[in-house]
Amino acid sequence: MNTETAIKQLVCYAEERGLSEKVDRVYLINRILEIMKLDSFHDDEIEYTNISLQPVLDTLLTDAIQRGILEDSPTYRDLFDTAIMGALTPRPSEVIKQFNALYKDDPKKATDWYYDFSRSTDYIRTERVKKDLKWKTDTKYGELDITVNLSKPEKDPKAIAAAKSMPRAGYPACMLCRENEGYAGRINHPARQNHRIIPMTLSGEDWCLQYSPYVYYNEHCIVFKGSHSPMAITPKTFERLLAFVEKFPHYFVGSNADLPIVGGSILTHDHFQGGCYEFPMAKAEIAVPVTFKGFEDAECGIVRWPMSVLRLRHTDPKVLVALAAKILAVFRTYTDADAYIFAETDGVPHNTITPIARFKNGKYELDLVLRNNITTPEHPDGLYHPHAELHHIKKENIGLIEVMGLAVLPARLKVELAYLQHCIENGEDLSASPVTSHHADWANEFIPKYPGLTGTALTDAIRKEVGLVFAQVLCHAGIYKDTEEGRAAFLRFVNTVNEK
Repeated sequence: MNTETAIKQLVCYAEERGLSEKVDRVYLINRILEIMKLDSFHDDEIEYTNISLQPVLDTLLTDAIQRGILEDSPTYRDLFDTAIMGALTPRPSEVIKQFNALYKDDPKKATDWYYDFSRSTDYIRTERVKKDLKWKTDTKYGELDITVNLSKPEKDPKAIAAAKSMPRAGYPACMLCRENEGYAGRINHPARQNHRIIPMTLSGEDWCLQYSPYVYYNEHCIVFKGSHSPMAITPKTFERLLAFVEKFPHYFVGSNADLPIVGGSILTHDHFQGGCYEFPMAKAEIAVPVTFKGFEDAECGIVRWPMSVLRLRHTDPKVLVALAAKILAVFRTYTDADAYIFAETDGVPHNTITPIARFKNGKYELDLVLRNNITTPEHPDGLYHPHAELHHIKKENIGLIEVMGLAVLPARLKVELAYLQHCIENGEDLSASPVTSHHADWANEFIPKYPGLTGTALTDAIRKEVGLVFAQVLCHAGIYKDTEEGRAAFLRFVNTVNEK
């Protein structure tokens, strides 16, 4: 495919995907020529259908590199192909108008269209997401979702070196701010010319809807505050979450906690994550029903889950907000030394909540996951955080997505697990290689369970064991363990709420 053919196919792709109309063809060709720094074109009116986007973009990127207008590195390629796709992407007002028109008929039609639109513009990097390794593992808590994240680009050495000489930029203030919409990007900030957001009102405030460029599950969306303000779990959080599922009852939505270690990667901008997906935690049943004084008509209980979850159900979202606010207020200052839960040490707060909202079977539902970020000499990364013996699989923070039962594991595991399998099949010493040495104790413990396995069967066995490690990760992150002693401690907290 030559460059002119690629440009023609790209313009036909835009028409095929509903991003433009035939009358826009000349305009779009000229916009692409401008980005490609070309000044001539032969339009022979050839029509193309069923176009695959990635080969077209790869052709244009290769041509730009060969002509010296683009440096061949992942970051610069991303900046360039986003500029190309931005030329095809309709203006925000058009996108909002279409979304709102569909929403009036059916909220699901609106999000279906918006999700498809975000994939068509390549804002959602569909081809990269396909690279992620995904499987499910049966555990005592049900099936857990496991993914090895291969879709986010690796650190680019050329971009890192170039960024060192760049002056500090404060625009956009962070990766979530609405000022990212249409932004050209730079070597230390992604391009967003093909990014379009949907404004909305939640609990009387300006909020925005977008999708994640690297979706971890179906319709993985981000709901962020219109203004740049830090994460904070307050009663208002519960109002906003329930207001969102009232608007979009086919979606769940949740918030990361607002403290380091137990929070997400972005604490500087208040935001939620949601989507059209049923997580393992949502499928878990209530193990111990409980009643809260003054809220006897709410269905409540401790969920059968490795982390410490209170589930609240009611037909009236205001009742859930009031009850959740009371639980949050009590937990913020709650200390139980016998359970090693301390509200604060030396004035540093430790207790917070990871909340998740749904509309299910005619009722609003709030899951409140109790979190604590205390550290100890034995566990300097966090007592309720993956302990050191599990770091060979997962050492990063346990955020909202993991809390709900989907492991987001580092890309290094693709190579490490493949080489681990090679060593097992060939009887090699796992501790002899730096690729497998940190997995050696773990693997040597499970290898006897799978004598003689090779090939796909061994791959599946290793993946099962990875999933079981993730289950243990969640157990470490739970402040009340799934034991008789842990359950008694959990009920002590429930009783404390009822005493207030």
